[in-house]
Amino acid sequence: MTPRAASLLSQRDGRDTWGKKVDFLLSVVGFAVDLGNVWRFPYICYQNGGGAFLLPYLLMAVLGGVPLFYMELALGQFHRVGAIPIWKNICPIFKGVGFAICIINLYVAFHYNTIIAWALCYFYSSFTPTLPWASCSNPWNTPSCVSYFDASNVSWTNHSKSPAEEFYMRQVLQVQGSRGLSDVGKIRWQLLLCLFLIFTIVYFSLWKGVKTSGKVVWVTATLPYVVLFILLIRGATLPGAWRGIVFYLRPDWEKLGSVAVWVDAAAQIFFSLGPGFGVLLALASYNPFNNNCYRDAILTSLANCFTSFLSGFVIFTVLGYMAEMRDMEVADVAKDKGPSLLFITYPEALANMTGSSFFAILFFLMMIMLGLDSTFGGLEAVITALMDEYPRALGEHRQLFVLGLTAVCFLGSLATLTNGGPYIVKLLEEFGAGCSIVAVVLLEAVAVSWFYDKERHAFCSDVKAMLGFRPGMYWQVCWRVVSPATLAFILISSLLDQPPLVLFGYEYPAWSIRLGHLIGMSSFLCIPAYMVYKLVWTPGSLKQRLALCLRPEKIARELSLEMVDVPASL
Repeated sequence: MTPRAASLLSQRDGRDTWGKKVDFLLSVVGFAVDLGNVWRFPYICYQNGGGAFLLPYLLMAVLGGVPLFYMELALGQFHRVGAIPIWKNICPIFKGVGFAICIINLYVAFHYNTIIAWALCYFYSSFTPTLPWASCSNPWNTPSCVSYFDASNVSWTNHSKSPAEEFYMRQVLQVQGSRGLSDVGKIRWQLLLCLFLIFTIVYFSLWKGVKTSGKVVWVTATLPYVVLFILLIRGATLPGAWRGIVFYLRPDWEKLGSVAVWVDAAAQIFFSLGPGFGVLLALASYNPFNNNCYRDAILTSLANCFTSFLSGFVIFTVLGYMAEMRDMEVADVAKDKGPSLLFITYPEALANMTGSSFFAILFFLMMIMLGLDSTFGGLEAVITALMDEYPRALGEHRQLFVLGLTAVCFLGSLATLTNGGPYIVKLLEEFGAGCSIVAVVLLEAVAVSWFYDKERHAFCSDVKAMLGFRPGMYWQVCWRVVSPATLAFILISSLLDQPPLVLFGYEYPAWSIRLGHLIGMSSFLCIPAYMVYKLVWTPGSLKQRLALCLRPEKIARELSLEMVDVPASL
């Protein structure tokens, strides 16, 4: 072990550590496996060539996603601090990246937990002998409501609405009370109670650190797999299930020639594994110094990819069943994506199965668990970063600080609970952590591999100090060239291709798009702002300032002493 590593190790005695190795692994898997694995991967897969899509997906995982995943785990474990103070040990001028990460995580918390609240509302509504979205005989239904599965009903038109769609739109969301972002209506008190319960669970899971959250994930990270396997078995026994599986995996090799397919593959693996959000840094910072983070990165990445692939079977067996019952093509049934797939298409299929209430309870319980894990990770990243950055002010008051943070997230989510809340959720989803998080992790990869590791191969030496071996040439090439190039590829493609933003037939006005861009820029601007601040307050010429700001503070202090001219009389 190098003297520098030993020095850092000696400072770690007072920091919490995971109770068991499994606590850490489950926390990482729980964060990486979220609602996007259930709906986004199956949709992106069939849209981009079915089984052929697996080739670009796995290639982007091997060359881009997994190396960044490994890099963040190693950084967090070695330096033992969160996303803000870690930069003083790496490349101080990039410290704004840590602040940007915290802001992005807050934007995510403002809308992501509202989706979990919707799932909780469905979960509560499922405790009935007949699911409320199974028929058109409810007070919220309109004359346009027509059930696909009613054999006596042949009046379906392009203007008809299914019972599941009207339950989602008119009962849970009640979007009919809003005319868009200019008139979002009033707060839905039922959703307010659901969201309050969600944040209450979040607070008591995080208030005492990894000692509590590490135990909670034993339920929240494992239960979804039990439910997925139960739903898979049930789906496979449904008539028409094979049609859905064939549609899901049927390869269309011609689509591999489209740039859009490779962009989708890169974006899917990146957002699925989640580097750049500071969560992996935070979770790994509570590991023992010699923990094998290399093996952890491989195992948890494989678990994430396997879950995405498995979710495709769970979703498409049911879509095949719906196509069979409706006498339609699977493509017409599978056209919905995002929340519509989770809250309209799949629940409608559940409502027409034997044992519908039981399977609906399982499905929405799984969604809640998947969402909670990701929320734990996102807020832990903010908590760890700020507490490590301001240990004197926050170090002894974790419970109070976590309470304040969850209160801020709860208040920031109130607008998403209105009748027009879904429009705000979509806006935050698109701009709160879109291009900004890609740009942030791109800068992180460049700072670590091109500036930090350039100084006597510091990062590779850190890994060797922990694991006993240096990263191979493959990992170094990925960190320096391939992963940054992949991120730049995603970023440029996303900026050049920005289709109109539409939800429920409502096209977002131009002012809301400008507002969305401001939201995205508000986090990223922390980076150049801190760079200017750091350069202004660092003494010396511009060249000397850059030399100091691009090196770890300990090395920079040694350099600054060498730059001082000592008078000859001394």
